Amino acid sequence: MENYTQEIQLVVFKLDGEEYGIDILQVKEIIRLLDITRVPKAPWFIEGVISLRGTVIPVIDLRKRFQLTASNRDEDCRIIVVMVDDITFGIIVDSVNEVLRLNKNDIEPSPTVAGSTNGAYIKGIGKLNDRLITLLELDKLIEH
Repeated sequence: MENYTQEIQLVVFKLDGEEYGIDILQVKEIIRLLDITRVPKAPWFIEGVISLRGTVIPVIDLRKRFQLTASNRDEDCRIIVVMVDDITFGIIVDSVNEVLRLNKNDIEPSPTVAGSTNGAYIKGIGKLNDRLITLLELDKLIEH
């Protein structure tokens, strides 16, 4: 049981060639890209809403939120449906790679970078062999 509390399970995805991770306990499901309905006067990073089994869910375009260049969405593109503080929303990612376990001792605090707007969304950096995985703070993504 000791080992279990020292590890966190992550859903790892790619965005603009970089690997990001979110706690699997916050992930409800991973779905293929659906038709997204735009919502007038929504915040700039909200792509719109989808209907998932009768429930309307807002969808955040992570590329917009992180101020990355737009890319053509292909068959690897996914929406990760997450729940944070009883709020369900989707995030659009380039691809979902894997689910993995990461020892909490292998997580470094988020580095401070002057002028970085993305720093507010970063919980830490996970080190796994020669890989660096940016761990996201999902509740910060939905703040304006």
